[in-house]
Amino acid sequence: MLYSIRSERLLAEQLDYNFLFRWFVGMGTNEEIWDHSSFTQNRDRLLSGDVAHRFFAAVLDQAKAGNLTSDEHFTVDGTLIEAWASMKSVRPKDGGNPPPGGTGRNPSVDFKGQKRRNDTHASTTDPEARLYRKGEGQQTKLCYMGHVLMENRHGLVVDGRLTQATGSAEREAARAMAEVIPGQGRVTLGGDKAYDTAGFVEDLRALNVTPHVAQNTTGRRSAIDGRTTRHPGYAASLKARKLVEEVFGWIKTVASLRKTRFRGRDRVGWSFLFALAAYNLVRMRKLSMNG
Repeated sequence: MLYSIRSERLLAEQLDYNFLFRWFVGMGTNEEIWDHSSFTQNRDRLLSGDVAHRFFAAVLDQAKAGNLTSDEHFTVDGTLIEAWASMKSVRPKDGGNPPPGGTGRNPSVDFKGQKRRNDTHASTTDPEARLYRKGEGQQTKLCYMGHVLMENRHGLVVDGRLTQATGSAEREAARAMAEVIPGQGRVTLGGDKAYDTAGFVEDLRALNVTPHVAQNTTGRRSAIDGRTTRHPGYAASLKARKLVEEVFGWIKTVASLRKTRFRGRDRVGWSFLFALAAYNLVRMRKLSMNG
């Protein structure tokens, strides 16, 4: 992820001729590299050992030891991660007839006039991926949803979750991450307009968390009133929350996670958490150079 290597086969090629990679894994210059399929065999052991969470926690501990994180002000946001599955793989769950199309390895499929919904259809390639679109007029894709809890001091990620893509997934994940924020003191949590609902705001206040989410006044009344917006900290949170877009921008472009290379929620979540840890490492390095 740090070097934008998009597949395990390409990583094996790098090991074959890149001295930096050979040094990192402790191989000599003439030593024969292993086959790329070794990564696939080892991944199950990494998943069962919860290595991604342990690695992320170790990186975060380094950031805390360097006093780089805030324990009072946070931001939450979510992003879509496209699944490693084609829309052509979407079939009725009841085993009904697939849409008409041609033959061959990659046939054209005509979905015209057919309604595909998550309660009636699923991908045969990745059944855990969900059909989702960002808004009206947007293209529907098979996706997962990644969620991030960021501290506002330096924009480091302190928690990350991956869920199936639903309309309520962002708020549900944000509530779960807010519940495990360490400490007993009151903290603030920023977010965009998608989090401006009465239920979510009430849940945060019950957790001793002050909701600093952007007001959504489009045809409705915002759940955030003057009791919150009058404080200068509210405006500061709205400004700081934009840093979370840098997280998503990095993991999607540099870490190649715009479209995952894995299938299944466990494996996609594993790679998502490793990408967040890698982002923190890069961010910490920049802070140390500027510090």
